[in-house]
Amino acid sequence: MRITLTVNGERREADLWGGESLLTLLRDTLELPGSKNACEQGECGSCSVLLDGALVCSCLVLGAQAEGHEVVTVEGLADGERLHPVQEAFVQAGAVQCGFCTPGLVVAVADLLVRVPDPSEDEIRESLSGNLCRCTGYVKIFDAVRLAAEAR
Repeated sequence: MRITLTVNGERREADLWGGESLLTLLRDTLELPGSKNACEQGECGSCSVLLDGALVCSCLVLGAQAEGHEVVTVEGLADGERLHPVQEAFVQAGAVQCGFCTPGLVVAVADLLVRVPDPSEDEIRESLSGNLCRCTGYVKIFDAVRLAAEAR
């Protein structure tokens, strides 16, 4: 099956098997490795992307469902060589350890700050509850969220 979609602002075409996930399409076919493949069950958030502006776990979306739609991955948040404010905040706050969960968290935080520019602690917790990090206690991640919110 051949589909056409917009990924990170660029129109792309891809051949895929009908049962292939959007995650597999992004990583293997379109060579965008930012979204990570961890649980394949929508439980960890490491594969989070924006699909038509909505935060989704790309492991739960069929690639074919992206036909004609717009996808933004962690790679698409930056403006050329300039990091997105959330990416910059993660760097400044030291909110990156092994880095496996980071892309999904960055996309989730970017989504949160579009919806809620100055989130409360509870709003941050609720928004990131679908993202698991096995390396940190989330303190630096929450620091990065607050730092990114202040920078906006």
